[in-house]
Amino acid sequence: MSNAITRLKWIFLGLFAIGVVGIWGYQIFYVWPAKKCAGQERWWDPATRTCATPLYIPALTGRPAGVSREEWSKRQAAAQQQRDRYGERAMADLPKPAPAPEKPAARPAEAPAKK
Repeated sequence: MSNAITRLKWIFLGLFAIGVVGIWGYQIFYVWPAKKCAGQERWWDPATRTCATPLYIPALTGRPAGVSREEWSKRQAAAQQQRDRYGERAMADLPKPAPAPEKPAARPAEAPAKK
């Protein structure tokens, strides 16, 4: 009887040790890097365990910030039609279009005059 209890004791102790090592491994290889990546305000991909830097889309596309994709596509299509119509060299001679006027900043409401 004593032999069986000793054997079971070692089996459960071994399973416990394997479980503890597994939990610590998960923490070290998955949880801590994900928290570190989130702390740096970057993107964590758990499938590949990669911490990636988000890219600013206007820097990639050349589209100005605040311009919708639809509006920018229409502008690009119009510019391409003009280049097709007049040719690249003729486009250099045309005057540059004036930039769109910026919206004026909103003013705070004025306080009513005292009587």
